[in-house]
Order: sequence, then C-alpha cells, then structure tokens
Amino acid sequence: MRIVLASQSPARLATLRAAGIEPEVVVSGVDEDQITTTDAANLATALAQLKCRAVAAQVEPDALVIGCDSVLAFEGEIFGKPSGPAEATARWRRMRGRSGVLHTGHCVRRGGEEFLEAASTIVHFAAITDAEIDAYVATGEPLHVAGAFTLDGLGGAFITGIEGDHHNVVGLSLPLLRELVGDLGISWPDLWNRSS
Repeated sequence: MRIVLASQSPARLATLRAAGIEPEVVVSGVDEDQITTTDAANLATALAQLKCRAVAAQVEPDALVIGCDSVLAFEGEIFGKPSGPAEATARWRRMRGRSGVLHTGHCVRRGGEEFLEAASTIVHFAAITDAEIDAYVATGEPLHVAGAFTLDGLGGAFITGIEGDHHNVVGLSLPLLRELVGDLGISWPDLWNRSS
C-alpha cells in the first residue's frame, strides 16, 4: 500500500519512521489562510483535511493519505507558526510559566473514504528567562513550528510537562492515527513497511 504524508514537517516524518512507517512525502501547497475559525481544534482539523484532500487528488485512489496540522490554543488565542522573531519572542514572554493546549488535526483518506479528528494535549511551559527566550528564538527553531516551540528539539528543555499524548505535541498522534486508519479498515501492523 502506498502511504503518503501530506506534510513537510520533519518531526511528523520522524515520528512515523520511528513507528515503523516509511511514507512518501507530498507537500500540499494549500493556502492555510483560507480557513478561518476561532476554535483551535476545528482549525487544526480543517487544515489537516484541506492538506489531505489536496494531496489525495494528486495520487491514486487506493493510496493512504495522512494530513495533519497543529495549532496552540493559549489564553483564548490561536498560535500557529509565528510571523517572525519578534512575534516568537513576544509569545514566549507570555507563555512562560503558563500552560496552553496543543491541538493537532488528523485526516486520513483512502479509496474515497475519509476520517478526521483532533487530538489535544496540555503543555506546561517553564518560567524561562528573557536571555533564554532570546537565545532560543535566535536559533530559528521556534519560527517554523506551531506555538513557537518544539518538544523534540531545543525547546524540549523549556517544557516542564504535558498532559496527554506526547506524539501529538510533536505533530502527529500515533494512537489517534491508529484509530483513524482502523476506521478505514486498515490494521496498524499492516503499515509497518520500514526495515530496521
């Protein structure tokens, strides 16, 4: 079975590879600004669906296409990728010592069937200093990810805890993905195509 990841996220690809799945990566190229909603989980799911459908239209119908998108809900606001260093710095100064909810929308599609759902994980941020924020933003890492942080990279030292699936914070919830492909009638072990 052809497995296609509709995401250019290195973290999502690494998560799937670590789980024994070697997908083909096809970037959707969709305009994310066409989706507007004030509900973070709905936004993440709608964006995942948009990406999944765009890529599914480019591949054969029996390919399994996986689309994901993540956003952080923080104090009533939705944080996607920051627009630049100044915004990333401002976000971190607000987030430090507090918590937010990382929502990742998941959409799977095969043979005209589609299932979608969001997974949500509470993220607790460390009370880091201005100097730590400046140094972190200067690395460029927070500029490329939802919420301006990573759990699996340099930002991991600035996360004091999570409540929920840690894979979800990285960008793809393996337990939820297993459920969704099961809805398509696919057994999770049948996806293991990566040689060790």
